[in-house]
Amino acid sequence: MRHVAAIGFDLFNTLIEANAGALNEAMDRLIQSLQKNGLAGDPNAITVSYEQAAVSHIEKAHQSGKETHNRFWICDALNRHGGRLSPDDFRIAEAVDAYFSAFYPNCRLIPGVTEILTDLKGQYHLGLLSNFTHPQAAMTIIDQLNLTPFFETIVISGDVGYRKPHPRIFDRFVDNLKTERGKTLFIGDDLEADVQGAERSGLIPIWITYARDRKLPFTSGKFFSGGELPGNHIPRISAWHELFPLLH
Repeated sequence: MRHVAAIGFDLFNTLIEANAGALNEAMDRLIQSLQKNGLAGDPNAITVSYEQAAVSHIEKAHQSGKETHNRFWICDALNRHGGRLSPDDFRIAEAVDAYFSAFYPNCRLIPGVTEILTDLKGQYHLGLLSNFTHPQAAMTIIDQLNLTPFFETIVISGDVGYRKPHPRIFDRFVDNLKTERGKTLFIGDDLEADVQGAERSGLIPIWITYARDRKLPFTSGKFFSGGELPGNHIPRISAWHELFPLLH
């Protein structure tokens, strides 16, 4: 891979991981925010409706490639119980912020990330490409973990309107990096979004199995789509120190 000029990275379960209880805490904070604004008469019923709405919207996003957003999930969940709310209601915006605030203290770097990025910066163009519905929350997490200075571009699906594996978001990423596709690696844990998506878009995929090998909870929880196992032509690493032999 001596011809490689740029390296792209996925975010969750690639560079960072979330504590096992993060999703439950996020849901608790969401319900608390709705209750404060008088929008959650039966928290258990709202929780069930929210999960059902999330599954529906994510499945549509998976089929179309267009990104969804939590405010639509919350709005649908509440309106199933007689509400007549708009996704743009300020109370729903508050609930979204409350939900994602649970991730700020519950995310940490995967071992070896700082060291690998420090070594690679200056040798390669580095970029970050993440499926994340709420861009502001994604940037807060990235900033808090001191990742921002390493990257020449950070592309979040919620800003683009499309999510991996759709080619449009990979197009945006490559355009921002100003590199050739055939000279750009992309490293991620999700087989469909990261590995297959990158390969179909002309990038060189590397599958990182750190989370899978350690049976870590996926941040996307029950909505993780998985994907078919890649062929032997796709390099894979389980820890970050394993990347160097591939590069050199």
